[in-house]
Amino acid sequence: MARIAWVNLPNGKHVEIALTYIYWIWRPTSNIILEKLGIEKTRKIESLSEDELDRVRAEIKEFLVEWDLRRFVSLNIKRLQEINCYRGQRHKKRLPVRWQRTKTNAKTRKGKATAVAGKKK
Repeated sequence: MARIAWVNLPNGKHVEIALTYIYWIWRPTSNIILEKLGIEKTRKIESLSEDELDRVRAEIKEFLVEWDLRRFVSLNIKRLQEINCYRGQRHKKRLPVRWQRTKTNAKTRKGKATAVAGKKK
């Protein structure tokens, strides 16, 4: 099992797909990396030599991925909340941030509906 950017990549996958297990690397980015290094994207991850894995690791270090990127995003969100701007308020309330409607949509962001107590008779 190859370990790149603190992520264990699955053995049975093609290199192109296995690189997408790293946070913020998608198929186009993995294709760019593999073309630059001259590695076939249909090869399995376990068939790569240690030298090829080192070259992939060095290439991925140029990108902001995994924990560095997660920390960067969380600090940006905290900054928005501290300055109390509109987006920061929406993050605090766990509501959609970018002007989406919430009357009928946003179930995943708002969470499960809670019942309001009925009127006593």
